[in-house]
Amino acid sequence: MKNNFMFTNKEHTLKGIMATILGVISLTALVYITIDSYRRAGEVPLQYGAVAFLTMIFAFAGIVLGVLSKSERDKFYFFSYLGIVLNVLVLAVLSVILYAGAYA
Repeated sequence: MKNNFMFTNKEHTLKGIMATILGVISLTALVYITIDSYRRAGEVPLQYGAVAFLTMIFAFAGIVLGVLSKSERDKFYFFSYLGIVLNVLVLAVLSVILYAGAYA
């Protein structure tokens, strides 16, 4: 039985890790305000709108960081892809919430 080892000096991109962190923060905040809004039957403070706006800004920043980290050479791109996916998911959920609020 042959053992194959591959040694490399690749590391994860810091921008990709930051994009993932921003995506996790945004998704967590968005889930929290959505659940709390459901529990309060829609009677929520205005600060929840500010939180949703900040999650949108974080999501855009996370997408930019994820794309920039993807352009780095000789790195691992797991966190870059994960950050992009999480931040696009946040924007999609925000879009659905805004669409439902405008036309429901």
